[in-house]
Amino acid sequence: MNQQETLQQMKALKLSGMVTAYQNILNLPLDMQPMADQLLAQLLDAEHLERLNRKTLGCIRAAHFRYQAIVEEIQYLPQRGLDKNLLSRLADTSFIKRSENVFITGATGCGKSYIASALGYQACQIGIKVGYFSMPKLLQKLQFARADGSIIKELAKLEKLNLLILDDWGLQPLDTPAKLSLLQLIEDRHGKNSTIITSQLPVAQWFDYINEPTLADAILDRLMQQVHRIELKGESMRKSRKNDNPINP
Repeated sequence: MNQQETLQQMKALKLSGMVTAYQNILNLPLDMQPMADQLLAQLLDAEHLERLNRKTLGCIRAAHFRYQAIVEEIQYLPQRGLDKNLLSRLADTSFIKRSENVFITGATGCGKSYIASALGYQACQIGIKVGYFSMPKLLQKLQFARADGSIIKELAKLEKLNLLILDDWGLQPLDTPAKLSLLQLIEDRHGKNSTIITSQLPVAQWFDYINEPTLADAILDRLMQQVHRIELKGESMRKSRKNDNPINP
């Protein structure tokens, strides 16, 4: 089998990482091309890396993040009150393996969604299934699902996510069906998978936001059993970017 036939077989088998690596090697001078055992190792490494990259991109696309965000670009300005040690611990994604939750609270524009997205991106890098939802849009989605009878199916999809990010918790009132759906979602995920919640409301006000003691107790008890809290301080980062040089959230 000649080199072109080898490349065609790789393409037929959809070994795109190997194809690219092999083509690059064939373009090298003969005295620089690796021996057979080294060639095989390089081709396998290239294919493995290519598949990891495809898996990561697939996870990112499926998550539907609000921002393209990375942990390394988070700003630890003194006025934000952001604990760099806590962020570093969360960035290793081990909290997801332990099924722990994260609450990120602070004023509008202070970077809550960016930090949540950055942690979600970090999880996608190692193939963790992430879903990013604006709470108002998610509640609307669940409302439609209740209406057409697909609510159980929708909740099952959300339950399976290793990391669920609920952005803008507390922006709109909850009716009783929404509260019941939220309780079922939190109950299904409790002790199995992790949830990140961002909110302008301090955690102390969440009970009153749910506004139904029995359901509030049930929802918050499950969310708060294993939780890390990030309470952002200071003015809007958007305002800072307008007044000063541009900075990352």
